[in-house]
Amino acid sequence: MSNALPNPIGDVFFLENSLIGEGRKASRTSHRKRMILPVQRTQEAKVQRLLNFLQPGTYIRPHCHPLPHATESVCLLAGHLEVLIFDPDGQIIDRHHLTSAHPLIDLEPGTWHGMLVHEPDTIIFEVKQGPYNPDTDKEFATWSPSEDSPDVANFLDSLRT
Repeated sequence: MSNALPNPIGDVFFLENSLIGEGRKASRTSHRKRMILPVQRTQEAKVQRLLNFLQPGTYIRPHCHPLPHATESVCLLAGHLEVLIFDPDGQIIDRHHLTSAHPLIDLEPGTWHGMLVHEPDTIIFEVKQGPYNPDTDKEFATWSPSEDSPDVANFLDSLRT
């Protein structure tokens, strides 16, 4: 199963309810408990925009965006997302709850962060400078388990306390 729905085509993208339903359904059935809907037409776009449909229990491994232009903006469209900020050794130094009252966070390059999803069908809109290159986009925290590790559930529990 793919981690993303297809990129849109055409000069105008309009987020219709049918796409929201498709993204939610895909995230509910995904083994990763999340699904991306790209908004940019190609991965080579200079501005990367995407919707991320998230379910509780998804593991967004702590990471940073190391490139000097890699500012990341995240806007909550539905649900409840907690953004955790870490020091380089993995200690949580801040927690930000994205809710309808506080829907936006903007992270500078090199900021270690991860996310906890607190409500089903949480949807976020993310914006980063492109083009997207999977080899340089993220640096995963060595102090966090890889996505396929059996330690993920315990790690997520430790973040919630």
